[in-house]
Amino acid sequence: MAKALVELRQDILAFRDARNWAQFHKIKDLMVSLALEAAEILELAQWQSDAEMEAFCADPGNREKLSDECADVLAYLLLLTDRAGIDLEAAFAAKLARNAVKYPVEQCHGRREKYSHFQQKPE
Repeated sequence: MAKALVELRQDILAFRDARNWAQFHKIKDLMVSLALEAAEILELAQWQSDAEMEAFCADPGNREKLSDECADVLAYLLLLTDRAGIDLEAAFAAKLARNAVKYPVEQCHGRREKYSHFQQKPE
C-alpha cells in the first residue's frame, strides 16, 4: 500500500533531520533545488521524439532513471511546502477546484486551449 503524503513528508523530514540539513534548507534554496531537479527530468527528454520517449519509458533501466528524478522532485516539493507552511494536500484540492471552474468539461473536453480561451467575453 502506498504511503500518504503526510507519511512521505515525515520520512523526508526524518532523513533531513538525521543529517542536520535543515540549516541549509532555506525557502529560496529549496525552490532552486526543486527547479534543478525538475530540469533533470527535462534533460532525459532533450532532443527525443515522442516515440523515443515512449520507448525510453518502456525500458526498465530508463524508467528507473526517470523514477529517481521524480522522487527527487517530490522530496524537494515536500521539503519546500513544509518550510513554507503549505498544506500540500489542501493546496492541491483548492487548485483542482479552481481549475475545474476555469476548464469546464463541457467546453474543454478533448481540447488543449488555455482557460482564457473559454472565458465568457463581455458583450
